[in-house]
Amino acid sequence: MAFFTYILKCSDDSFYIGHTENLEQRIAQHQTGYFTGYTYKRRPVTLVWSESFQTRIEALEAEKQIKGWSKAKKQALINGDWELLSQLARNRSDRR
Repeated sequence: MAFFTYILKCSDDSFYIGHTENLEQRIAQHQTGYFTGYTYKRRPVTLVWSESFQTRIEALEAEKQIKGWSKAKKQALINGDWELLSQLARNRSDRR
């Protein structure tokens, strides 16, 4: 079974990061307002990035790591801009 870490872009241009074992179902749940948390008042949401992992622990660790990143770093990941992502990772002021 695969597990996924994902990034949603919300209607207010913020990002939501989560993990799940059923990506399609989870996105639909966010889209319909099934969850009353962060994405509920920020719909519609758009899936902008996802990665599969072999274990839930790996997916959760990736979620936690990405949640700690700046918006610029998240955008570089979404864009697949590995050079910028690497630069931002080395920038001490961007460790949050």
